[in-house]
Amino acid sequence: MTAVFEIRIHGRGGQGVVTTAELLSVAAFTEGRHAQAFPTFGSERTGAPVVGFCRIGDRPIRTHEPVAEPDALIVQDATLIHHIDVFGGLRDDGYLLINTSCSLAELGLDAFVRRFRPGRVLTVPATELALTHLGRPLPGAVLLGAFAALTGQVRPESVVAVVRERFAGQVAEGNVAAVRAAYDLAQATLEEAAHALTD
Repeated sequence: MTAVFEIRIHGRGGQGVVTTAELLSVAAFTEGRHAQAFPTFGSERTGAPVVGFCRIGDRPIRTHEPVAEPDALIVQDATLIHHIDVFGGLRDDGYLLINTSCSLAELGLDAFVRRFRPGRVLTVPATELALTHLGRPLPGAVLLGAFAALTGQVRPESVVAVVRERFAGQVAEGNVAAVRAAYDLAQATLEEAAHALTD
């Protein structure tokens, strides 16, 4: 585990990118770690590309620069992939999490992702899970369930706890159900991929 784990989140205005970064930082903080979250906006209109940043560390974090070389990249909107450089700075040993119901081949990424270590790339249909459990197409918190499974940087219980702190009533419980579903799906996908490597 690196001293500071840096995450960059790409999405569009209205998808809750800023909230996703904040929830992740608070989840890490509740586990006794240091964390920070902040956004950058190209344009603040709905649908415009938005980038959020989060850092998690075991000691105080001094830098407040945008994350140029993320340890993990979360793509909340897969339509951004071929329009802006979402992958900039992501190393071969990094983690890549994409919200999509498409395969990597359908996204045109099957050749690109071969450079990553096994078990470091994951697609999750977070929008569909949000619609199923929450009734709204808000993938942010859902993706944090998958992020917990993929990276181990936060526990799913911590994500659930901060979701319940941030939201209320049915919105909270819908998000919690979607977070748990995303975590379980991610775990199953990663285990299946690991078995395929050993067969």
